[in-house]
This record gives sequence, C-alpha cells and structure tokens, in this order.
Amino acid sequence: MSRRTDVPPLDEPPAGDLSEVAPEGIAEGVPGLRGATADLATLSIVGLTRRRLVGIVAGLLAVWIVLMFARQVNEAAAASERVDALISANAEARTLVGALDRERGLIARQRYVEQQARAYGLGQPREIAFTLDPDAPPLPDDAPGSASVRLGAHSDGVEPLERWLTVLFGPSD
Repeated sequence: MSRRTDVPPLDEPPAGDLSEVAPEGIAEGVPGLRGATADLATLSIVGLTRRRLVGIVAGLLAVWIVLMFARQVNEAAAASERVDALISANAEARTLVGALDRERGLIARQRYVEQQARAYGLGQPREIAFTLDPDAPPLPDDAPGSASVRLGAHSDGVEPLERWLTVLFGPSD
C-alpha cells in the first residue's frame, strides 16, 4: 500500500513556479526549489507504514501464540505417556507384591521352617541327617521311586485301560 502525501512527485513538476507549490524544506538542496523543508513524518521508512508494522506485529504475535499452544499440547502428550508408564509400572509392582506375599506365607509355615532346618542338620532329636556325595553316579532308570516304576507307568507298551480290562475280564484271545 502506498501512502499519499501532500507533496507532488518531483519527477513531474507542476506548471508554473515550483516554490509556490512545494512545501517548506523540500526545495532546499534541489535546484529550482527554494524555501521548502521536508516533513519526515509523512515519509515511510523502507516501505513500513503503521498499518504494515501493526500487521507484522500481529502476525508475529499469532505465530508466538500458535507455538506456545503447540508446546503445551506436546507437554500434555508427554505427561499422558508418563501417566501410562506409571500405571503399567504400578500394575507390575502390584503383581510382584502379590507374589512376594504368597511366598512370605509359604516361608512362614512351620513345615517349611523344619525342612530348611533339616538342611542345616537341625531336625528332630531322633532324625539322622544324610546327604549324597556330589560325585555319586546318577540313579538307574528302574531305581525305586523313579518314574519308570511308579504306579500306572507302563514300560511294556500295554495301556493302563488294557491292563484293567485284562484283570476284570481275562486275557483277550
């Protein structure tokens, strides 16, 4: 936008005497104009008028408000993520506390205390403590108490149901 001034353009002088038309101060330093002075308030500096300056300041203010709003939204999202992390950490801690509470209940039983005491040789007065030698060979597969000779184990390939049917009704021919 251009700003209108009372001073006519210098490249198109009006017909007649220029000293009468030109305001005071402008004619100084210009040949042919005398007694005129320049009014700097009417001249725009580098094309910046008050309206343009207000527009620039309003634009900068709008950009600043948008940036502050974006910053607040970003901080709110980060806070929401921290809340989600704390909620999951609390759930994990609650699970761990429950497991530790069950373990404490198990450890507090008298049977467990006695078992651990036997590991240190502090059992009943008539008990004889024993341990296996660390270099002892492993037990054979058919040792008493092993899985192969427990009740219901079938090493001969006969199913338990067949065994019972043979006991009740006799062998099938």
